[in-house]
Amino acid sequence: MASKLGELLVKEGVITPSQLEEALEYQRTHGGRLGSILIKLGFATEEQVTSLLSRQYGYPYINLSKFELSPKVRDWIPAEIARKYLVVPIDRAGATLTVAMADPTNLYAIEELRFITGLNIQPAVASETAILEAIEKLYGSEHDIEVKEELQSITGEDFEDLYDMDDEDLEMVEEEEEADVRTLSREAEEAPVVKLVNLILRDAIKRGASDIHIEPYEKELRVRYRIDGILHPVMTPPLRFKDGIVSRIKILSHLNIAEKRLPQDGRIKMKVKKEGGGRKEVDMRVSILPTIFGEKVVIRILDREQLRLDLTQLGFEPESLEKFKKAIQRPWGMILVTGPTGSGKTNTLYSALSNLNTPEVNIMTAEDPVEFNLYGINQVHIREDIGLTFAAALRSFLRQDPNIILVGEIRDFETAEIAIKAALTGHLVLSTLHTNDAASAITRLINMGIEPFLVATSVVAIVAQRLVRRLCNKCKSPADLQPQVLIELGFNPEEAKSVNVFKPVGCNVCNNTGYKGRVGLFEVLEVTDEVQELILSGASSAEIRRKAIEQGMITLRRSGLEKIKQGITSVEEVVRETVKY
Repeated sequence: MASKLGELLVKEGVITPSQLEEALEYQRTHGGRLGSILIKLGFATEEQVTSLLSRQYGYPYINLSKFELSPKVRDWIPAEIARKYLVVPIDRAGATLTVAMADPTNLYAIEELRFITGLNIQPAVASETAILEAIEKLYGSEHDIEVKEELQSITGEDFEDLYDMDDEDLEMVEEEEEADVRTLSREAEEAPVVKLVNLILRDAIKRGASDIHIEPYEKELRVRYRIDGILHPVMTPPLRFKDGIVSRIKILSHLNIAEKRLPQDGRIKMKVKKEGGGRKEVDMRVSILPTIFGEKVVIRILDREQLRLDLTQLGFEPESLEKFKKAIQRPWGMILVTGPTGSGKTNTLYSALSNLNTPEVNIMTAEDPVEFNLYGINQVHIREDIGLTFAAALRSFLRQDPNIILVGEIRDFETAEIAIKAALTGHLVLSTLHTNDAASAITRLINMGIEPFLVATSVVAIVAQRLVRRLCNKCKSPADLQPQVLIELGFNPEEAKSVNVFKPVGCNVCNNTGYKGRVGLFEVLEVTDEVQELILSGASSAEIRRKAIEQGMITLRRSGLEKIKQGITSVEEVVRETVKY
């Protein structure tokens, strides 16, 4: 189509054949539209090009500088298509959409516009400069202002300071990437959606969120943050931003923006400006999942400043902490940490490794994924797609002269068998299981196919844990509960009469939730000689639990009751996360 335009200009005597050949050579070398190149080289003016196209094809000429475009027209053609083909939607009459084009001979553009809009396309001719100005006015700054106003009206919160912050406050940490990805990133930086994505990321970090959920529905796009373990709706951006937000996040996490049918996983590294000055590095894990209304994005925020590696600060009761420290100081054996996803198991294991990490020991970990990098510890990222499973990593570890091994999760018999054999041959092995309490971990291993005598002789301690929200110290207030209610909760009659219970209220410090931060509830089961005998005799998890309680084990519920007595958490939180035995 470009050469056809050139031939028409030669035929009309606007340019010479040699000028056309020079312009085509320039186009082959540098790219671009022929009309723009002719104007740039001074061979033709915009008026000459647009006038010829208008007369030759019978298309009307529109002076866009004197034409007032309605904001609603931008809904008919996406911004990226308008910029790609240099077209501006003008008006719609029934099933026909009139568009101003710099090159109405571009039949491919007209066909794509017809496919995207589902309407008949009626071209009109306008100069390229006028179209670029109209696109900027229609999709650029006005669009940006609308985003801010709409977010403020939807959320009812003041995003002014966050929105107007310099984007240099959020610095992406570049890693090796393909050239086309860099090009896409540069193009994405020009789009108003960049402001929205930066706002979501920056605001989530500021609020201390652990996860960001971006969820498309039929008539709504919802953004939620998980703060202190609870999901909170934050905003509902306009639905038309859906594809732009997902594409922007894919570009940042180096994923395939063209793939919309399959799940994808990536990561984002960025440096964020801190309130007190300086910058901190934040790592993000990105998961994208196709749903019936589009792709859902979940971003796990891994802020190293939120990682607590001091065992005394996690929430252990003194007796439980003493048992756990005694177990991790053993030269060999297996220590298991159990609990559901998001219960803080990784933090507990990292804290244990940090306690054990000295130049005299070789520590190796197999994780899926590696959430935080720990100096002095050899960490391996599991990739099952290429055969690097937990079991394969464990086999290699045993040839690397390790003292301490961390297995991110025991999922199958093969991994469990190798881990237990490692524990029996002079290695300290730490790992996790998904069970409801400490005693259930023993029966879980046996159900996987591990012989009871191997479990009894290899496992030295099992920790079950949960996370509950801390009451906000600024606004918590005494709760008036009857002693009978406290007795049913698990307090003894003497405690029920004297304990001071607090409830959440809500203030500006805690975003009106009544809670700020989280603390762990811990149950440490020490595998004593009596417990070993129960395991060998095939006892149930209930029998093992009763024996452990007789020997002084603090259960998850009891750990919660201690936090209530100390005014750390509320009755509702403990009831939500624990059961009474």
